[in-house]
Parts: sequence; C-alpha cells; structure tokens
Amino acid sequence: MLTVLKLGGSVITHKDEPETVDEESLAKTCEVIASFLAQEESEQNSGRRHQLVLVHGGGSFGHHHASGHGVTSTEGTEDAQVLTAIHRAMGRLNDVVLDALHDQGVPALPVRPLSMARRDKAGLSFPADQFEAMLSEGFVPVTHGDVVVDTDVGGTVLSGDDIVVSLAESLAADRVGLCSTVPGVLDESGAVVPAIDSYEEVASILGESESTDVTGGMAHKIRQLLQLDVPASVFDIDSLERFLQDERAGTVVRG
Repeated sequence: MLTVLKLGGSVITHKDEPETVDEESLAKTCEVIASFLAQEESEQNSGRRHQLVLVHGGGSFGHHHASGHGVTSTEGTEDAQVLTAIHRAMGRLNDVVLDALHDQGVPALPVRPLSMARRDKAGLSFPADQFEAMLSEGFVPVTHGDVVVDTDVGGTVLSGDDIVVSLAESLAADRVGLCSTVPGVLDESGAVVPAIDSYEEVASILGESESTDVTGGMAHKIRQLLQLDVPASVFDIDSLERFLQDERAGTVVRG
C-alpha cells in the first residue's frame, strides 16, 4: 500500500511567527510516523509492505517570504533573488523536518521541487521517477511546497496540495492524508463534516486561512482532493495514528 501524506505548515511551524518551528508538534508527528513504519517492517513477513511519501507545507517559512514579495500560486515574479529567497526558506524547513525524522530512525531523503518541476499553459509537470526509485530502495521521499519555473510569468509558488495530487496520481497511491491543526472540515457549528463528495456541499463553509497562506487555504485543498480517484482524509495530529492504521480519520473526501 502506498500512502501520500502531507504535513500542513500549521502542524510543523508557528505560522504567525516567521521561520519558527513547532518543535513539539513536529517531534510528535515524526514519532507516530516512525512507530507506524517500524510496525509495518515487522509485519513484512506476512506479505504486507507499506510505502510512504511525505509532503510538507511552507508554514511560517515559505508563506512568510512569498507573501512578503507578493508571490502566490497565480502571481509570479521574474526576480531570481526573490525566488531563491523563498526556495532557501523552504530548504531550511525541509532540513529541520528531515533531521526530526532521522532522529526517529525514519530513512527519509529530500526531494526539492524547484529542480524538477515546471508549470506551463498545459499545467503542472512534476516527474515521479525519483520518488519511485527512492521507494523501491526502502526510503521515504520528503518533498515540500516550493517555487517553480512558470512559463511566461517567471516563477510562482507550487503548493504542497498540488504536489500531493500530482504524486497521488502518478504513483497510483492507495490513499492520501492531509494532517492539519483542525480535526477535519468543520461545518457552521464547528462539527466535523464526515464526508465530502462535491465542492458544492461545502462551498458555503470553506473560508480563508487565518494565517498567511499564499496557496488558497482549505478551499483549494478540497478542490484538489476531489480530483483524485482514491479516498483522501483531512484530520489533525491527534488522528494521524488512526489514519496510518487505516482507520477513519477526520473528513473523508471522495472525488
């Protein structure tokens, strides 16, 4: 079974404090992932083999720098220094995430999107060959939101949500998970919406992110997940273990 799991920027950073890692939350997340992978490894003799691809958001690293320069997923720039600054910020966060995973014994390797992806009028091109190679050798690829060369506009932000959808499709993932700071998509009364089958069902309750977010917030996430042919779940860190154990967690999005 192949899982594509995104760790939201709000889970691993304090989004309102520039370049500040939520060390407690990141450590807890990595511990749960490591425990799950160790359990799976011990059960491989029974024929089970679980592969995991991790994607993390920009949080107070990428979003902070992108917002400061007016760069979003639709508004681009031809300033190489600006794009490099955003990319470097994401690299710093990726290093922290990798170190935290390594501390728990997870065989994680980085994949930097700027060097391999592009966006043009036909859409996003994000080759999965390197991910397949890493997975075949037992590694856990770890990629992240980044900037990407964008035809005619220089460079734009490539969101982790877009990466999740692209990889889930090209790698034929069995399931997708988005770990956030909320227990799922919430209705007007604050209750978790159990399942979403169309965007129209929840359009009225999807608002903007309360923190700096240059990639569209929850509304964009749901639109993207509805494109998938496999189930996707939106949940919080307290439900991460349940999701990894293939139990129901948060809101299930079914395209």
